[in-house]
Amino acid sequence: MQTAIVTGGNRGIGLEICRQLAAQGVRVLLTARDAGKAEAAANGLPGEVIAHPLDVTDGASVDALKAFVVKQYGVAEILINNAAILLDDGVDVLSVDVETMREVVETNVYGPLRICEAFIPLMKERGYGRVVNVSSEAGSLTNMTNYAPAYSMSKAALNALTRMIADSLRGYKNIKVNAACPGWVRTEMGGSNAPRSVEQGAASILQLATLPENGVSGGFFRDGKALAW
Repeated sequence: MQTAIVTGGNRGIGLEICRQLAAQGVRVLLTARDAGKAEAAANGLPGEVIAHPLDVTDGASVDALKAFVVKQYGVAEILINNAAILLDDGVDVLSVDVETMREVVETNVYGPLRICEAFIPLMKERGYGRVVNVSSEAGSLTNMTNYAPAYSMSKAALNALTRMIADSLRGYKNIKVNAACPGWVRTEMGGSNAPRSVEQGAASILQLATLPENGVSGGFFRDGKALAW
């Protein structure tokens, strides 16, 4: 049985990813900063779903998760870097607070980097892994606007990180690292007016999480189609 780690798995797209991976027979570590919320979310899902506290901005928290995974399962074959924050919707780039920028980047960029640094070495030992960084078209330089500058810049950086990690793993043909754009989804972050369901938002992420050996690495996708960087 494969093991998956989903960050920010207690609600929205993350919760749907946990639900569908578990339904496919994957053991899922549903992680969230609030241990109680993680536990409540995991209890509501079928299959083998294990709640575990995780603050991606805290190195000690990441280390504790790694120690748990190594002791219990040896490796996590699937990483879904889904945890993210949006704090500056409606703020002009020339007005955004630098401290807000730091907080957003800490979660949205350094968080996935910490997770990758912790768990990809285990994948390299196993010779298999799937990493999906949940990004956004707001991070596409081709389509960049003044929308939520801290969030958009963080997702552009996450896209760059995706390409860098994929390139660093060129010698490991069965470790795939990609970025996914779920689109504008009806979640707490996306709001009730968003046109896409959580199932639609999760679809591209799940596809990348279960790529075959000849699958792509270093790409940016939505609905199975490549997006402009």
